[in-house]
Amino acid sequence: MKKTLDHIGVAIRDMQMNIDFYENVLGATLIDHYRSDAKGVESEIAIMDIDGDRTELLAPTNNTTSPIARFIKQNGKGVHHVAYHVGDLDEALKELKEKGVRTLPDSLRTNKHGRRLIYLNPADTDGTIIEYCDYPEST
Repeated sequence: MKKTLDHIGVAIRDMQMNIDFYENVLGATLIDHYRSDAKGVESEIAIMDIDGDRTELLAPTNNTTSPIARFIKQNGKGVHHVAYHVGDLDEALKELKEKGVRTLPDSLRTNKHGRRLIYLNPADTDGTIIEYCDYPEST
């Protein structure tokens, strides 16, 4: 199955400072800026576009339960995950299962932009957080 880079997620603490940096230094355009209080997300998210390439800025909204807060505590700020667009998430999940790669089932969700996503189990990716996603509403 073909996979293409969809976006990179970056764990940060100061949302406005980072939006300003991306806009004023990198020439990015702010596509969306929202807050998700969904369990397992609990983050403020800004989607930045630089000439068609996307970066998601992720700031924790709850320092106790947010996975972004946990990530920053364990690893510091910086690249949190790499997301790959797959043509069909259901088919990609079957392919992963056939190859013995586990996912984090509780991470399966559809975000406000209609992107279905799931994270692969970092134990099977040598610690790298990898997201698979598709956009079924846009096909």
